[in-house]
Amino acid sequence: MKILFLACLLLFALLLSNTSIEATADQSYDSVNYCASSCDLRCARAGVKDRCLKYCGICCDKCKCVPSGTYGNKHQCPCYRDMRSSKGKPKCP
Repeated sequence: MKILFLACLLLFALLLSNTSIEATADQSYDSVNYCASSCDLRCARAGVKDRCLKYCGICCDKCKCVPSGTYGNKHQCPCYRDMRSSKGKPKCP
């Protein structure tokens, strides 16, 4: 009885781990689509939209994340928050 229970438990664990691996592979990072759509949202209300999109795209490519909303929330992406220009000012919008 114990052997049957352990075999079922092992089979369940194997199926569960296989499912999580497939889900991770399907959700692979697509920088072109992700960065374009995320930066469009981030720069929606920017005064100089083309500059915002340019720098957001640079930051997104490097950090692989963009904070939510049109302003603030940079704590969601520390790499994006900490990136600086050559003058020491925040690079990412």
